[in-house]
This record gives sequence, structure tokens and C-alpha cells, in this order.
Amino acid sequence: MNSRRDFLQKLGISTLALHLAPVSGWANTKNHDNQAYDGPVLRVAIMGLGSYGTRVAEAMQACTKAKLVGVISGTPSKIKEWQTKYSIPEKNCYNYNNFDDIKSNPDIDAVYVITPNGLHHDQVIRVAKAGKHAICEKPMAVNAMEGQEMVDACKKANVKLLVGYRMHFEPKTLEVIRMRKAGDLGKILFFQGLCGFTIGDPTQWRLNKQLAGGGSIMDIGIYAINGARYMTGEEPVWVTAQETKTDPVKFKEGVDETIQFQFGFPSGAAASCLSTYTMNNLDRFFLNGEKGFAELQPSTGYGPIMGRTNKGELNQPVTVHQTVQMDEMAAIIFHNKQPVVPIDGEEAVKDLKIIDAIYLAAKTGKKVEIRL
Repeated sequence: MNSRRDFLQKLGISTLALHLAPVSGWANTKNHDNQAYDGPVLRVAIMGLGSYGTRVAEAMQACTKAKLVGVISGTPSKIKEWQTKYSIPEKNCYNYNNFDDIKSNPDIDAVYVITPNGLHHDQVIRVAKAGKHAICEKPMAVNAMEGQEMVDACKKANVKLLVGYRMHFEPKTLEVIRMRKAGDLGKILFFQGLCGFTIGDPTQWRLNKQLAGGGSIMDIGIYAINGARYMTGEEPVWVTAQETKTDPVKFKEGVDETIQFQFGFPSGAAASCLSTYTMNNLDRFFLNGEKGFAELQPSTGYGPIMGRTNKGELNQPVTVHQTVQMDEMAAIIFHNKQPVVPIDGEEAVKDLKIIDAIYLAAKTGKKVEIRL
């Protein structure tokens, strides 16, 4: 099955040699912070053992501050496979019916929910009620109302809610943010975010309105939405949007195929973005300021992110995003470390409010105000 994650992996690797080489050949996978660590280790159970859950599990083998210790799945055969591969004890294995029992399991600190978008809300709230920290893939929910309910539930349970914004820890991305903050680019004028690929299997959950919450915006477009915010350093105050649908059979009602959307920011800066399920070779961020520019291409893929600015090529180290993300999440949970760009539930609700506004703008053809 072709998926966004398969596509991003391929697009992010710029040469055949890199594509064929093991991860350790092109990324700094061990001791990525180059420092010894002897503090607490975040013990994580992964919920949802699909392609991305597998990617996270593999990446966690190189973590120093986080460890995979449990699984939650509706497929017994997958549980057995993971038990063997990752030495997971039987007592840390659950299914979707009984995972509330993790409440009495002191060997699990957090649950990483990596299931279809439409399931996140109920599953994260159950994790919170079980007294475990919740990590959730993005988009965190299918709309802002559900997202806020998740935030409230985790606050009530006194557990943290973190979201899988892996790009918030990517070195070249962080360098562009640093340059923008330092004034190297001058006053920011414009951002462009292009995110898309040709989706495959028409029966997959990503094309199911109930499970996905929408179409391309809920899958690939969220990168441009979130990227527009952290690249400009501002929150959008209005959006306009236009939807194009060429295949109403594959992309049924409520499942967007292609959406173009435009933001306005308080400073007067503007953004123009594209999210699509019918075009390949789209993974580019471009930020333009009065004094310079920054470009990332690929900008969000799993393989090496490539970038340049008006000062030249970006040469920050290549990392395995999920390895760094999980170690950073451990530091946030245990030590209240503050990342450069937030990855908490409140950050995710902002993206969901913007997504709600994009869909409304596309439906009505009107400019929609955004209040975050």
C-alpha cells in the first residue's frame, strides 16, 4: 500500500546510495546529543503496530532516554512478532479492549498512540484516565473541539500530552528558525509550503472520512500548516482556500484531494500552501524576508532534509527524526525541558483550529478569520 510515510521516506533520500544504505550510514543514530546519559528512561508502549509504529520502534533502539517496553494492538500475530523482536514481556502486551489495565502496570510510563486519526480522541483520553502520559501522532484529532477535550482530559489526569511533531527537532529546520529569530532574514514577507504525493490503495483508512477526518489536509497538509507557523514565527489571522477534486470516486464527500490555502499574518506577511493526494515531488518550504531567504527541499521527509539560504547550503547534522523526538520527549516529561517549538496538546489544537478554518473557507469560498 502506497502511503504518505512510504512516499516521504523515498522523497527524503536524495541519492540511490542513500536510499539503499542502512540508516546508520547516513544518520547519527547513537548518542545523537554526544553526551552520556544516566537519568530516568521513559518506558513507552506503542499503540498501533502499522508502518509508522514500526518506524518509531526501530528508531527507538538508538534512544538513550526512551525505551520501547510495551505494545497495544488488535492483531495478536503482530503482538507476538514484536514480543520476539523487541523482547517485550507478556505482561506489557495489551489489545484495544483491555489496555485500560495499564493503569496497574508500573513498568509503562507513556503510551504512543499511532492509530488512524479518528481513533486518537477516545484512545488518548483512555490513556490519560489510566494515569499514563500520552504521546499522539498528528493530527492529534479530527477537529479542534475533540483536540481540546483531549487536552482537558490529560490536564485533569495530571499527565502530559505530547504530539509527534518530529520536525520541531530537525537540525536544519531549527537552523532556519534560529536565523529568522536572529534577524538574518530581515522582516518576513512570505512563506510557501508544498506538500503532496499520489496516494495509492483507494480502500486504505486515509481515504475513509470517519477514520481520517478528511483527506490530504489531515495527512500531508498539516506539515505546511504547522510549518507556516514555525517558519514565520507568527500565527495566521485569516485563511482563504480552494478545493480541487478530479476523482470523486476515490475521493468521496469529505475527503479532500487537493486544497490550496493562503494565510495572512499580523505583520502583513502572507503564506501560500498546497496539500494534495494527486501530485508527486512536492515537499518544499520556502521562506522569504527583506534580507534573505531559506529553502528546505525535502522539507519534511524521513530521509535527509536538504536546505539552503541566501548565505549558502545548510550543513547541520542528519538525524533519525523519531530517535531524537523520543529522547526529547523523555526530557520534556521528566525534566520539563522546553523545546524551541512546542509539541504539546495546545500546539496541536492550534493546528486543528486552522484546519477547521481551511475546510470552512474551502466550503464557503469566503475569507475565514482565525482565532487561536
